[in-house]
Amino acid sequence: MPLKYQIPTLLVYSRLLLGFLIVVVTLLQPSFYPLYTVVFLTLGLMSDIFDGIIARHLGVSDEKLRRLDSNIDQIFFICAIASIYLQQPVFFKQYIWSILVLILFEVAIYMVSFIKFRKEVATHSLGAKIWTLFLFALLVQVTLTGQSQILFWIVFWLGLLTRAEIIAIILVLKQWQNDVPSLKQAIRIRKGLTIQNNRFFNG
Repeated sequence: MPLKYQIPTLLVYSRLLLGFLIVVVTLLQPSFYPLYTVVFLTLGLMSDIFDGIIARHLGVSDEKLRRLDSNIDQIFFICAIASIYLQQPVFFKQYIWSILVLILFEVAIYMVSFIKFRKEVATHSLGAKIWTLFLFALLVQVTLTGQSQILFWIVFWLGLLTRAEIIAIILVLKQWQNDVPSLKQAIRIRKGLTIQNNRFFNG
């Protein structure tokens, strides 16, 4: 396979490396390590955005790649959040119960998907993508300032809504499927209709 067709996979794995780098700089704490954290977070977000776009452009966006993308996304954000917790523990202690609720909703997504389909979730819904952007902004803010109020609560409530939508998508689908933009599109799939293309999602 020509190298260009491997670019999306390389971008996905780069996110795994970036997650580990965030952990390393947190543990070693070199000068300006919060800035390194923000740089690695930003590169991770960019790779997450462009791996799917490039894969669809090259025609290599298949189930294997999308499942890999979802799994490495989880590892990347676990590394990032755990590291930022070590950097700014006071913030996490302040919002511990709300954070635990979000974690429970995230775990529920995977439990429902495994129970119904025996596979991890890989819907990559539009709502989840939007939530990821807000989560990125929150992580940057907490890394640099150690505090957040309005942005945290936006991330919290948007997180609950998007997690609930993903669970609904899983329950509506008859068979496991990756890249389902919304609950509306899941209902179309259940009826045997095709997904309406979105130039930024599956166009």
